[in-house]
Amino acid sequence: MPLFPGTVLDLDGTVYLGDALLPGARRTIETLRAAGSRVVFLSNKPLQTRADYAAKLTRLGVPTPPDEVINSSWVLTHWLEQEAPGAALFVVGEPPLLAELQAAGFRLTQPSAGSSGRFGEIQFVVASFDRTFDYRKLQIAFDAIRAGARFIATNADRYCPTSTGGLPDAAAVIGAIEGCTGRQVEVVVGKPSPITARAILDCLQLPASECIIVGDRLETDIRMGQEAGMATAVVLTGVTTPEYLAASDIRPDYVLHSLAELLYAAAGS
Repeated sequence: MPLFPGTVLDLDGTVYLGDALLPGARRTIETLRAAGSRVVFLSNKPLQTRADYAAKLTRLGVPTPPDEVINSSWVLTHWLEQEAPGAALFVVGEPPLLAELQAAGFRLTQPSAGSSGRFGEIQFVVASFDRTFDYRKLQIAFDAIRAGARFIATNADRYCPTSTGGLPDAAAVIGAIEGCTGRQVEVVVGKPSPITARAILDCLQLPASECIIVGDRLETDIRMGQEAGMATAVVLTGVTTPEYLAASDIRPDYVLHSLAELLYAAAGS
């Protein structure tokens, strides 16, 4: 494996698990940076801002500025700034996402469920990971979409892995809204969307052929990298197991048992 000018690293399951760095992660990142590879970190989770992720990495011993982190809430905000700056939104999501959108100048609306007259003002319904999702929010999303609002989402992950199993993710919210409205989500900006791939390449200022993405999910990290034209490496420290990999039709360029193997593979190329 060559040393690529650009390295894209998924976070949970690749760089760290919970609040602990995975073995060899810090040395690998330090070595990549010292060798001149531009490193960016990537997450589909909209529960924290880029600054939050950067602060966590720094606290764990990997000093990182916020502009070297890309997550689905930032990609969504950036996409909306280009598509509909200042638009009126109804957001099914948690406070970090709402704060990021509000700071970018979007109008966040909270009409009462079942009320009339205000739903036509909503231009976009945004579905995201929301642990406070309830029938009231579903009713508002239903009314807004029936009144003409566009339906978009941060990510479509089915669940978020935890130490005790997992939490239903944004796919649960998307499914509920699709089920009652009969409308499919129009745009999902998170991995494996080409919208996120473009955001990565814009951040790195490199062509896809000079970048490698390393992640633990075949359907998001690896699929996005392949469709964008990047080299891909799956790491077996997260969701993907050897058995799952063998049964999948998604074939990464490299298979790593840990992030540290990225250096050994590069050294042996």
